[in-house]
Amino acid sequence: MSLSPPALPSPLSRVADERLVDAGVELWLKRDDLIHPTVPGNKWRKLIPNLDAARAAGHTRVLTLGGAYSNHVRALAAAAAGRGLESVGLIRGDELADAPRNWSLARAEAAGMRLAFVDRAGYRRLRATLHEPATRRELTDRFGPCAVLPEGGSNAPAAHGAAAVAAELATQLPDLGHRDLVCCAVGTGGTLAGIAAGLPPGARALGVAALRGGAGYLEREIAGLHAAGWGRAFDNWSVDHPAHGGGYGRVSPQLASFAEDFTERHGVRPELRYVAKALRHLYAAAAAGELPRGSRVTLVVTGPPDPAPAAAVDGS
Repeated sequence: MSLSPPALPSPLSRVADERLVDAGVELWLKRDDLIHPTVPGNKWRKLIPNLDAARAAGHTRVLTLGGAYSNHVRALAAAAAGRGLESVGLIRGDELADAPRNWSLARAEAAGMRLAFVDRAGYRRLRATLHEPATRRELTDRFGPCAVLPEGGSNAPAAHGAAAVAAELATQLPDLGHRDLVCCAVGTGGTLAGIAAGLPPGARALGVAALRGGAGYLEREIAGLHAAGWGRAFDNWSVDHPAHGGGYGRVSPQLASFAEDFTERHGVRPELRYVAKALRHLYAAAAAGELPRGSRVTLVVTGPPDPAPAAAVDGS
């Protein structure tokens, strides 16, 4: 199975909303969710460079880790199959091993991924020591030789892939500069790191953390990606942390209501665990006057919404 070509550059469209007009803020959506049907959004930008490098290094198998609804795990399964690679997913939660597969894990398995379920303590250990030789030997002994990608797929090649977002924006908005803020939700930091590195002088990048307790940690991760990928620091980015809504995967009634209202007003249904949190945060910041009048804010829609319940059950 080969992958169909991506739809690049991803579309850019303006959101017409009187609430933002009153605040003097322009909002644009960079629709990375439309890049590819099975490897959408930032996953295409982050995964394909890694998978091509794995193949070039002679690997036939790639391994990663993630949660039960991980967009990264599901996209990696499809992308690896399309690049002729086997895939292994280490999934957080050993209680899931004998449970019916949710729609996300079912799709990963249908794409050919081997799933291995790990208790939460073991998962934390693997995530923290993934690049240590002892952990690599442990994984090789169990699964055979493989290229290993971290949780979320964020590493230097992935960040370089995400930098293409900024390059596309510079073409789509030729005056991209001092009044521009490019925003994305942040899980592991690779997308924000790439966007910040690729922006022209004057423009800034803002990440909205989707997980609780990431203050300091995410900043260190992003700085590390800049050092590994570009050999330098960048001072044009920041991460806002209060909009996580209770933590990763948590969808409060208020967030769900905001997303439903946005869908009704603008015909775009935002993904809830990441995109809607960033979008709601921007609206709140505009209403509070935290975004200077005249700002042009571009939200990178990093992935599509979950399927409707019927589609999830059908596996479509």
